[in-house]
Amino acid sequence: MSTTVGLSVLVEPSVLQSAPVGRGLLAFLVTFVVATLFYAVTLHLAATFFIGSVPTQRAATVAPAPAAVSILLGRYGLESVGFVSRGLGALIVIVATLVADALAISRVYDLDVVPTLVLVGLHFAFAAVLGFALANLFGLF
Repeated sequence: MSTTVGLSVLVEPSVLQSAPVGRGLLAFLVTFVVATLFYAVTLHLAATFFIGSVPTQRAATVAPAPAAVSILLGRYGLESVGFVSRGLGALIVIVATLVADALAISRVYDLDVVPTLVLVGLHFAFAAVLGFALANLFGLF
């Protein structure tokens, strides 16, 4: 009996990890890097489609802003928090991410309001299509 108790303590994940699964600093950093790469690729595709030939560095400069906002506010889209329901939380996350994206695009690409909004819309469309395709490819849907 004591042998199984001893083995279960060794196998228990909380003994081997300093934070619960998926909530550590390493998980946050990996998620941030992956989200930044995803946003940079989709923004560069959208900017190339809309503007023409543009350096990839601009998309890489813009990408951390929407990545950080979507990750930090992502909790509101996954669960109901306070008076915010799950559906309203997802809407808040999307709008805040698009605003951060628009502010960063406007500054880095030096665009006026209307071209910025068009590029943000294209970026959202490219990210949604590629995101759904990747989710289906990896079996998340």
